[in-house]
Amino acid sequence: MKALVIGLLIAAAGFVFYSFKFKSYKLDPSVHPAAKSFYDLSITGIDGKTISFADLKGKKVLCVNVASECGYTPQYTDLENLHRKYKDKLVLIGFPCNQFGGQEPGTNEAIQNFCKKNYGVSFLLTDKIEVKGNNQHPVYQWLTQKALNGKGDYEVKWNFNKFLISEKGELIQYFPSAVKPFDQTLISLIEK
Repeated sequence: MKALVIGLLIAAAGFVFYSFKFKSYKLDPSVHPAAKSFYDLSITGIDGKTISFADLKGKKVLCVNVASECGYTPQYTDLENLHRKYKDKLVLIGFPCNQFGGQEPGTNEAIQNFCKKNYGVSFLLTDKIEVKGNNQHPVYQWLTQKALNGKGDYEVKWNFNKFLISEKGELIQYFPSAVKPFDQTLISLIEK
């Protein structure tokens, strides 16, 4: 009886080893999220219309999570100036978010009015979204997860974090809130 149990254990161990050693671990692109491109994504604009990222091919894209009542809110001025200066090669998208200190409490209409009245914002703004946590929008899942963006894992820690995307839809670089829109590193990557 003891020999039978030992024999069964050895056979089971051999089966498990054989199964793992020779099993093919191919990812199915139709199921695996890493197959998703930046250009497969879309989002609802602040005006209720869909912004399809496929329409942005050929231009760099700067994604910024924004808020109206933040210490970094004055960056709207430079973001708008950046948008105007590089509009032929850069699309700037602001993603309103209320996850950091409740600093974006307004409705879409209030946010849009605030941005236009106080900063003359003419670049794209989206519907208010969540950029982290359980309800993280798919755009920010792609931006913050290496498995999706192929570049790195990033944590959005506050308002006005910046992600620069290439003309081919590849993540170029992440910049934290304190990096200003006309930071020389960011500008050199836009002009490259």
